[in-house]
Amino acid sequence: MIDLKVKVHYQLPAEKLVEQTLERNEGVLNDTGALIISTGAFTGRSPADKFIVKDEITENTVDWNKFNHPIGKDSFEKLKNDIVNYLNTKNEVWMRDACVCASPDFNLTLRVVNEHPAGNHFALNMFIEPKRDSQKPEWLIIQAPGFKADPKEHGTRQRNFTVVSFTHKTILIGGSGYTGEIKKGVFTILNYILPLQYSVLSMHCSANEGVNGDTALFFGLSGTGKTTLSSDPERSLIGDDEHGWDDKGIFNFEGGCYAKVINLSKEYEPQIFNAIREGALVENTKFINGSNMIDFANKEITENTRVSYPLNYISNAKIPSFSGIPTNIFFLTCDAYGVFPPISKLTAEQAMYYFISGYTAKIAGTEEGVTEPQVTFSACFGAPFLPLHPSVYAMLLQDKLEKYNTKVWMINTGWTGGAFGVGSRIKLPYTRAMINAALAGKLDHVDYKAHPIFGMMIPQTCPGVPSTMLNPADTWKSQDQYNKIAALLAHKFEENYKQCSVLT
Repeated sequence: MIDLKVKVHYQLPAEKLVEQTLERNEGVLNDTGALIISTGAFTGRSPADKFIVKDEITENTVDWNKFNHPIGKDSFEKLKNDIVNYLNTKNEVWMRDACVCASPDFNLTLRVVNEHPAGNHFALNMFIEPKRDSQKPEWLIIQAPGFKADPKEHGTRQRNFTVVSFTHKTILIGGSGYTGEIKKGVFTILNYILPLQYSVLSMHCSANEGVNGDTALFFGLSGTGKTTLSSDPERSLIGDDEHGWDDKGIFNFEGGCYAKVINLSKEYEPQIFNAIREGALVENTKFINGSNMIDFANKEITENTRVSYPLNYISNAKIPSFSGIPTNIFFLTCDAYGVFPPISKLTAEQAMYYFISGYTAKIAGTEEGVTEPQVTFSACFGAPFLPLHPSVYAMLLQDKLEKYNTKVWMINTGWTGGAFGVGSRIKLPYTRAMINAALAGKLDHVDYKAHPIFGMMIPQTCPGVPSTMLNPADTWKSQDQYNKIAALLAHKFEENYKQCSVLT
């Protein structure tokens, strides 16, 4: 698959990769033994620099849009040749074989080649260990943060890039040390292969299972609580980010978790907090002055601080990580406008609307002139990772909701009593109480009231939650101001939905 003429460290265990990272001065240990690294100039994904090779396979199947940028076959060949030549100038590289998809029906094998041991450590944490008798790798992933593309010569936008070729079954990553590019590159290919070839719904969601075997899914964009809310000590974790849904049930794509750690709390997120130990890989955090203890509140490098760790670091993780047909689905949104109910029930038709919308609202930043929350719509709660048209995923979800009568809920993990800067953030214990009530069937026979603007059904009582906070308009000082802001957000939904036009 790749002609390497240098020393290749193959399938090393985590302790050896950590040792090599420390020897190369590319990381340090914290007080619990986790490896702390910097990913360099890039501390997050760069969607504008992700390309898919446009050829006979992809030309009429990929949805070419602002996330799926075409690149020519010749550019890919040149890039691959040059990145391999670059790696062959090094003294050593790291390689491992791994798998994705916990379901044996869809198991896909990978070969991952990294310029640095920390990148290989990430692959070890995030992917599934292959069986000894597994077939040869089907896909090749090459990550070389030190290799910089020449846009004129290689057809890229700038010096960093992620390029996917479905014909060559190869992902090339260069110019960026952000490890998330590896996992999301793999997610992209699964979002193409599984729906198109097998009619399997691929999903950007977390999942867990109750003691009675009931399965719940949590869809949401970054910062909405997907990882936090699925990491419930009373339920078994299936996975925190990427899953498939076939006629047997759901299955995790990965073998690990990749959690945000900004403002991480042992009190509210004990499972993630306790996973930061020997074998975990932490990115772009700072220490508390005079110590080697992580300062989780520090945003000096980035707000997108992360940790990767194997799934078995969660004490109640279910391995192999697959489960039955979901009985409950939660759409998570961090509504910084403060107008969405903290919990509401959706009809199947409403579920399709909000799935296509993929809404969250980020808080206003520090840039001069930005005074209101920033609306984000991301189709199917994962537009940057969807190579096919969003309608493909939406119709697969619609079919499953009709077939299995799965309940769908909207959860607002954002603000109440006013928008950001005026209202207050909904407390995590209340959110957990609402989700637990829905999972336990305690909201099946309570009174509901339709939201006058958005239409979702709001429960009028919920165990463990003050009834006064369930109807969002009642938490605002000014009813007129609430109606004004809610109408403004509803208009933004309508304009976004017109642009989608996927359910016609």
